[in-house]
Amino acid sequence: MAGQETRIGVVGCGFWSRFQVAAWGEVDGARVVSVCDQDRAKAEALAAGFGIPGVYARAEEMIARERLDVLDVITDPATHEPLVRLAAGSGIPVICQKPLAPTLAAAEGMVLACRAAGVPLLVHENWRWQAPIRALKRVLESGAIGRVFRARIDFVSGFDVFANQPFLRELEQFILTDIGAHVLDAARFLFGEARSLYCRTQRVHADIRGEDVATVVAETGDGITVVCNMAYAGNHLEHDRFPETFVSVEGTEGSAELAPDYWIRVTTKDGTVARRWPPPRYAWADPAYDVVQASIVPCCADLLDGLRGRKPAETTGEDNLKTLRLVFGAYESAATGRPVRFDA
Repeated sequence: MAGQETRIGVVGCGFWSRFQVAAWGEVDGARVVSVCDQDRAKAEALAAGFGIPGVYARAEEMIARERLDVLDVITDPATHEPLVRLAAGSGIPVICQKPLAPTLAAAEGMVLACRAAGVPLLVHENWRWQAPIRALKRVLESGAIGRVFRARIDFVSGFDVFANQPFLRELEQFILTDIGAHVLDAARFLFGEARSLYCRTQRVHADIRGEDVATVVAETGDGITVVCNMAYAGNHLEHDRFPETFVSVEGTEGSAELAPDYWIRVTTKDGTVARRWPPPRYAWADPAYDVVQASIVPCCADLLDGLRGRKPAETTGEDNLKTLRLVFGAYESAATGRPVRFDA
């Protein structure tokens, strides 16, 4: 694969697929050559919009007919496991959307199956690739605010997420698997691995099956207390900047804040320095989702570098299991009312 065009087959042609296909078009050396959806009309529409030659209704047929270097799975989480195992059995590297699977056991089985087949399994986890989150990481690594001891990550919005993705209403487990998979991965990226967590969940919308509010309090191996607040509860908020993530960090020598409109403010004894870190603007991105959709491009570039052996990809299947252990540990804590530890 190194030094040549990487041929990508996409399975799943729903809401997010058109942005992911567009993002692949921004990555040098990557080309989507075929798309597949059990609703063939969706596949045909996506292919027509991007001039993609291969259109299929069955993933097995696409794999048999196309010379693919990687399968990109952009489907409902319940379908991830059979598609990943199909790719593994065919010897094709696979990229899978988050959450990797509806259960931790299924996700662990997928990782083991790909490992046994010698096939790379990567996870499309783009949240940590947002421009302001990467900039905040650089601030923390610089040591400007000293040793971090407490942080808060907020993703709280009244945005009608169900309008674009109505299937979310039917999920028994909603916000922790949807946004929590992103937020808890970002927490790992920024502050390190958790050794324990405690979680409370609530359901505010009366017409959904799962939880739409979650509060997670985690303690990292470095002794950092990280509070993650997540909600799609229809809140009326003064600073509702969907889909921005806000972060507040306290250190021994100062503080840092990722604030609305992509501002990062770093305060030390010398005062406050502020700089704005907006996302890149792509013509194909929905302005309402700019910071998220722009992050797909560096995420895809990193995954391609990993597949080509240029450097290890950040979000491998094995790495993502660490995030999923937090997600499902949060559900366990919410159900039992007790903390969950990960270092026992």
